[in-house]
Amino acid sequence: MQTTLYGADVVLRPATADDIPVLAAIRGEPEVYARWRGGKDLEAAVADDLASPGEFTYAIEYTGRIIGAIQWSQESDPDYRHANIDIYLTSALHGRGLGTDAVRTLARHLLTERGHHRITIDPAADNEAAIRSYRKVGFRPVGIMRQYERGPDGTWHDALLMDLLAADLTN
Repeated sequence: MQTTLYGADVVLRPATADDIPVLAAIRGEPEVYARWRGGKDLEAAVADDLASPGEFTYAIEYTGRIIGAIQWSQESDPDYRHANIDIYLTSALHGRGLGTDAVRTLARHLLTERGHHRITIDPAADNEAAIRSYRKVGFRPVGIMRQYERGPDGTWHDALLMDLLAADLTN
């Protein structure tokens, strides 16, 4: 069961069907869509995210309004067990540390409450702002995953695999 999580400035609460229109609107912002895509029906894409088994999505709230979403899933095989995180935030609030706060809050929960020892995240290799944000939480680069994801233009783009061990988490 998901619980509400409290960061320094953000609140992460389990996303619900009522959040779909707001999250779809954020996903439709050009800067966000360029990284997250989702086809022509973003409400359906967000609904699919919320319904995806084994994937847990939180609405990110700041000053009482939804500003994005953060989700996690896990590899449950005991010999490879770890969690991974994905996040998107309204472009109007990029650069204010709110994404960093959300990632740190979820990472802390996954490490302390869910018992994970390692978390991965995989931003686009050219997404310097996201990479800086994740480094602030303690994530370290592992390597480039070549031609990892297809971009909106149909071409393949590289991603940077980053991971965080429990001892690396910053406050």
